[in-house]
Amino acid sequence: MRQEELSGYARENLDQPRVYGLDRTIVIELRGEIDLVAYQRMAPLFDAVAAGPEPVVVVDLSEVGFFDCSGISLLMRAHRRVSDRGGVLRVVCTHPLTLRMLRLTELTGVLSPAPTVAAARAALGDVTQRDA
Repeated sequence: MRQEELSGYARENLDQPRVYGLDRTIVIELRGEIDLVAYQRMAPLFDAVAAGPEPVVVVDLSEVGFFDCSGISLLMRAHRRVSDRGGVLRVVCTHPLTLRMLRLTELTGVLSPAPTVAAARAALGDVTQRDA
């Protein structure tokens, strides 16, 4: 997905996630409640980002107050698609209940939650530098 398409998407849908590029990384900032309704609304955006050329996708959950199994499904759907094209998906999360869900579903190893976008990117090291 081209940057101008992402920018247009964000302008047209102010309640939607904020999406931006950052040195071979694309970041999706989510806000509010991530439930079935949010899943249905955001799946096309996640699919477009997951299909993009950036080697790293970071999903920032810092501003998420509610996160249920639909959110897990959304993250894993994106993770599979990003992994299938050789990329990496990471999650920014500090909310205790969301972190607990990731631990209970045994996804902390897969999604590698970090406290900030910078920490998520730093943990990847050479992935963000590859083919630069």
